Amino acid sequence: MFGLGVVSTLLAALVVQPVTALWPLPTSMSSGTEALRLAPWFSIDTSSIPNPPSDLIAAIERTKTYLFTDQLELLDIDRGASYASSIYSSPYISSLSLCLTGSEPVLSISTEAIKPLESRDDSYTLSVPTGGAPAEIKANTTLGLLRGLTTFGQMWYDYQGQTYTLMTPLTVEDSPAYPYRGFMLDTARNFFPVTEIYRMLDAMSWVKINQFHWHVVDSQSFPLVVPGFENISYYGAYTPTSVYEPTDVANVVAYAAARGIDVLVEIDTPGHTSIIWKSYPEHVACPEYTPWATYANEPPAGQLRFASPATTNFTASLLGAVASMFPSTLFSTGGDELNTNCYTNDSITQYYLNSTGETLEQALSNFTVKTHSVLEAMGKTPVVWEEMVLVHNVTLSNETIVMVWISSEDVAAVAEKGFKIVHAASNYFYLDCGGGGWVGDNPAGNSWCDPFKTWQNSYTFDPNANLTVEQQKLIMGGEHLLWTEQSSPSNLDPIVWPRAASSAELFWTGPYLTNATAGGTAETNVTTALPRLHDVAYRMVQRGIMAIPLQPMWCALRPYACDLTA
Repeated sequence: MFGLGVVSTLLAALVVQPVTALWPLPTSMSSGTEALRLAPWFSIDTSSIPNPPSDLIAAIERTKTYLFTDQLELLDIDRGASYASSIYSSPYISSLSLCLTGSEPVLSISTEAIKPLESRDDSYTLSVPTGGAPAEIKANTTLGLLRGLTTFGQMWYDYQGQTYTLMTPLTVEDSPAYPYRGFMLDTARNFFPVTEIYRMLDAMSWVKINQFHWHVVDSQSFPLVVPGFENISYYGAYTPTSVYEPTDVANVVAYAAARGIDVLVEIDTPGHTSIIWKSYPEHVACPEYTPWATYANEPPAGQLRFASPATTNFTASLLGAVASMFPSTLFSTGGDELNTNCYTNDSITQYYLNSTGETLEQALSNFTVKTHSVLEAMGKTPVVWEEMVLVHNVTLSNETIVMVWISSEDVAAVAEKGFKIVHAASNYFYLDCGGGGWVGDNPAGNSWCDPFKTWQNSYTFDPNANLTVEQQKLIMGGEHLLWTEQSSPSNLDPIVWPRAASSAELFWTGPYLTNATAGGTAETNVTTALPRLHDVAYRMVQRGIMAIPLQPMWCALRPYACDLTA
């Protein structure tokens, strides 16, 4: 980590020179004010890399396309006209060289992206000199080269057909503060075609998000076609075409990996499984019982009969089949919002408990051990929601990763138990909060996690709050999450972007640079971040993502003029 002097200098530079619009903020950077134009014949050189992988070549082609098609005008009052003379007289840069510095064999971006969480290497250095000399990205891995290409692509603006930058010489040394920087999408409440997922993956890659948490199924629908368990989706998808075939999954995984993103699938168990009743009624307790609020947190009611040995074996086989579809070393089995009243009123569950002498908690622990052992035998690290640690007395392996979602106040309690943690707290990172209540016959209802969670709210989150120095090492990172009771492809972009970019920077750059410890208050750092986040949003729009504006354009063109005390 870098000293306060470096941080203060960097923040001061951002205030003076708002065109420094890199996101996430590099961990170390120096930039000048010299103009440079991108030559129409600009090329990216891989000659020093033996047999460059095809996905690196594809990433280079995407970068070159964005460089010449973004055509983003500078977010300034005259959209760059005041720099016209500097732009037109500036030299051309004609090439960018990519160089691998590691001693390991050259692996594809896709291979590097899905390595075990803490063994991925995203680090890179970027140098863009003045005068038109070649720029250079150096990295230990092709994944690092991809991150450097992403940063390089954020430097450039358009003025009357000239692609230019005003920040050379530029040097960047960059690596993420946390290995997990995620976004979760629920595709069960409402269905999202694969093309929409591709769009999200593209946008995620532009802000260096590296983990797609795919909450693919739930009580309402089961769109995932699982080999050997096809009946679940046959009876559980909304329509015959609202499904993800194995080929769709393979395509999503490949598309994500080529963009430096690992796919963490979640099959929530034993709760949130009502839909399985349609195909395997023997394994589900209280299916669609009413009133639903007595038996579940949301409709429809229905949970796996985990006290039944047959249901445990069925679930273990199902999870194993799903795990074989996803190469990631991470696999989430959920474990949230278990309704014990459902089992109290389920005669079959009570029969098994009485015949074995087990308590419900003991049966849940046995179920978890059995299902997780199948995943662990396949080389997977289990991921669970916080209730499996804080509410239930289940046996979990020490490597299990816990997502804390109910409240950020629960993080310390999970850390006390020694588990690795991913921040996913509803009071900071839930994108669906503030949309109003979605259950019917409730005219005065609000969303349970009101109010709306602004980008400022998540940006000022402290991942290390209330943790000892040793416990801070348990933090793997964090993610924004979208539960889709009130979302579909029609409103996906504006709900997610650019808000989700705030946690992308928080968990890449780290709280030391983004939060109050960075020589000032959290509010001042939000202030310096806003012009750069405007840039993220406008650039996303140029690339076809319908990100929402954060302020009137009048404000976006006049950094800090719309601050509360301006």
